[in-house]
Amino acid sequence: MKKNRNSNPVALVPILVFLVLYLGTGIIFEYVMKIPMGFYNVPIIVAFMAAILVACMQNSQLKFDEKLDVMAKGLADRNIVTMLLIFITAGIFVGVVGRSSAESVAYFMLSIIPAKFAVAVLFIVACFVSTAMGTSVGTITLITPIAVAVSEASGFSMALCVASVMGGAMFGDNLSFISDTTIAACNGQGCAMKDKFRENFWIALPAAIVTIVIILVLSFNTDIHGEIAHSYNLFQIIPYVLVLAGGIIGVNVFVVLITGIISGIVIMLVMGEVTLEALLLNMGSGASGMFETCMVAVLVSVMCSLIKEYGGFDALLNGIRRLFKGKKGGQLGMGLLVGTMDIATANNTVAIVMANPIAKEMSEDYDITPRKAASLLDTFSCIFQGIIPYGAQMLVAISAVSELGYSITAFQILPKLFYPMFLFVSSLIWIYVIPEGKSKTKA
Repeated sequence: MKKNRNSNPVALVPILVFLVLYLGTGIIFEYVMKIPMGFYNVPIIVAFMAAILVACMQNSQLKFDEKLDVMAKGLADRNIVTMLLIFITAGIFVGVVGRSSAESVAYFMLSIIPAKFAVAVLFIVACFVSTAMGTSVGTITLITPIAVAVSEASGFSMALCVASVMGGAMFGDNLSFISDTTIAACNGQGCAMKDKFRENFWIALPAAIVTIVIILVLSFNTDIHGEIAHSYNLFQIIPYVLVLAGGIIGVNVFVVLITGIISGIVIMLVMGEVTLEALLLNMGSGASGMFETCMVAVLVSVMCSLIKEYGGFDALLNGIRRLFKGKKGGQLGMGLLVGTMDIATANNTVAIVMANPIAKEMSEDYDITPRKAASLLDTFSCIFQGIIPYGAQMLVAISAVSELGYSITAFQILPKLFYPMFLFVSSLIWIYVIPEGKSKTKA
């Protein structure tokens, strides 16, 4: 391990300021003032700006101009530039294909499966759509109404149907090549997306299989009736299939996204699903939807560069070293680090971006490969994000059910969230039981 440098716990105060402002205000809005989706009414950019201001007020030995130089160096990183470009391109893709294409994916899969398997199919559909779309919230927004329809038409538990969709959504959020979390983790750790996918897949797959088995056991013990039928367009599935296939075989992420965008443009225009003017507006809206994520990446990079310069990361690493011994302990420490940040921010992408610089140092200290570090960050952030009651995924699911005239609570859904639970177990087995591979490739 490296020797301690300028360890300074006080340098971590800006992170504490951010957490108090963002988490504290969110809790007040959501649970005291009872504002719907109150946690997400907190301006995260303002919270980061306040934290950066605090960081700038620290360390009087550096002049403000010198601090600006430190912040500029934090931004002058090819990973940050790549991350921003991928965020925007992914947003354009989602804007092009729109909601109707994803609905076609969902209803096509549901149409070819017997009713007894409907809930298991909901989980699988959510896995596929979220992997193709790269967004868990978007997947939940899209498929939760279908889950409600499945529950009403078949007699399956509403909580089981909704939880299955949420679990599948987190599967794709964790593995998708165009997910914010994958992009942030891979670029932050300097690893190829295909390598992170291969590492991550063998953690997620066992959890998904066990989840499907549990769902099927519950399904076959449920008296069901009716069926779910809805029209769909097979041509609209093509962009998602191209993106998913291209990502899996290791095609450059920009090539994959541009292929999806071009195919989506051609299909949507030729089939008359949208006018050229509307399509351009949708592309702009998709890109605009990524602007806050881009700004968060920039501001986190700036704040972390100051904290690192002041010795804050060294202090945090020293604390982790005392708590977690050895390579396996370091891996768990890295996972819990990003998990803690996710609990505080209720945003797994932000949690990864904040944890990236610290995790990079931990990787060197504990001899953890970039591909494994990226996988740990993404997996543990999705585990925690998938179960917190105030997370966007949970709130959007509850809201979607409510809009359809039904009611459900987070505490009804939580016991049915099998996938995040088994993903945590799978991660622990992967860290402590599965032996290290012989390859030391720094992917």
